Amino acid sequence: MPSLLEAIVEKYECFDDDTFDQMPIAIYVPRKSPRNMIPNLLVLNDCDIDSAGQESDLRDKCHGVEELDLAQNCLSRWSEVFKILHIMPRLKFANLSFNNLSSDINSAIEVCDDTGETYPCLKSIVLNSTNITWRSFRHILKRIPMVEEIHLSMNNYDVIDLEDDENCQHIQMPSVKRLHFTGNPVSTWSEVCKLGRAFPNLESLVLAECPLQSLMTPPPSPDSHLGMLSYPRQGSGFCDMTLDSPHDAFTHLKFLNLNRTLIRTWDDVDILGRFPALRYLRIQGCPIFEENSERQEYTEHERRQLLIARLTCIQTLNGGAEITADDREDAERFLIRYYMDKPENERPERYNELVQIHGKLDPLVNIDLTPESKVQVKIICGDKCEQHILDVYQTVSELKQKLEKFSGIPAHRMRVFYMDQLVCSVIGPEEMKFPNKRLYSYNIVKGDQIIVDSKK
Repeated sequence: MPSLLEAIVEKYECFDDDTFDQMPIAIYVPRKSPRNMIPNLLVLNDCDIDSAGQESDLRDKCHGVEELDLAQNCLSRWSEVFKILHIMPRLKFANLSFNNLSSDINSAIEVCDDTGETYPCLKSIVLNSTNITWRSFRHILKRIPMVEEIHLSMNNYDVIDLEDDENCQHIQMPSVKRLHFTGNPVSTWSEVCKLGRAFPNLESLVLAECPLQSLMTPPPSPDSHLGMLSYPRQGSGFCDMTLDSPHDAFTHLKFLNLNRTLIRTWDDVDILGRFPALRYLRIQGCPIFEENSERQEYTEHERRQLLIARLTCIQTLNGGAEITADDREDAERFLIRYYMDKPENERPERYNELVQIHGKLDPLVNIDLTPESKVQVKIICGDKCEQHILDVYQTVSELKQKLEKFSGIPAHRMRVFYMDQLVCSVIGPEEMKFPNKRLYSYNIVKGDQIIVDSKK
């Protein structure tokens, strides 16, 4: 398998400086070929890289690299990862996804005689599907003190372990603003809260496809009344403390993605409405919207209305347009009308709050303007006269074809006239000239007449 150095040489066709020493020089020639200049963004995906290579040569070529993408390679030794980070002092972004980094990081430190070097320039690190252990991750955090964005998706984490091994204190990284945690089997919000305590200034959190069943801490028992929310405090130490409320650990959180989680109650939506800084929310593909026929009695638009009415501070929902003041008022009025005829014990707390704001509203009158699909009319052709039931969604051309048998006139030689029973004495019959026009556009009602005649 190639080293990082060999992969760089192969991709960028780097030439040795000695090549130019052997060339006859008639004019000034730079010692370093332009092709030997490695770009600031170095992408070497799926190149089977398993090591760094000769450190001195790699340093000469990569000292200016700021973004490094080594996803889907064969790196497995932390000693090689640290060597790569060491020779790229300007590195701001590192993607190590889909490399198997499950080995013990402490063994790597001993092997490479590591001195605990830090990488303060590194702002973003991607460790998706690396199988990195929590112990290794805690050690990495100490090396990247200024990191702002972390990707830990698809690492099979069902618990979060961010307690320092040395003093049993929860690690805190104020620099971290964005965390991606998609596809990990964590199922309780109390575990997720550990992420909030470790990263107290977190602004963006992606928990898509995590099997979270509730945002309550602790989660409700199956026979508990979901409308009664309580957040008991348990324990006295920082390490085992349960928070007073689900949002205590996320006071700066602005963006939250809960798509395809297992959230299934409106109480959890009400909890989201209490996050103090939350402005952007994604919550789609959850059981609350897909299970049980009762929850499917409203349309997608009505579902959005109910969410907006409950989430008082959300500015953007599910990636849609920004919610305006008029949008919010319409949603709040919809919620009042939606619950006004339901039993009081089924109404959310938000209902009473909105009644105080908008008052008790009259129900909307349901006016159905859809034309009747079948209408009884009188068909007249010469001396013949019969009552027919017409489908008003058919076209004039289709009507002519159906009247061929009754009238004995071929459709292509047929003329049809519509007589409105109310105004025919004033304006007379109206010829139905347009073959693709549908009958309902003539406003045909029961008792009207259709006259069939032949073209001269």
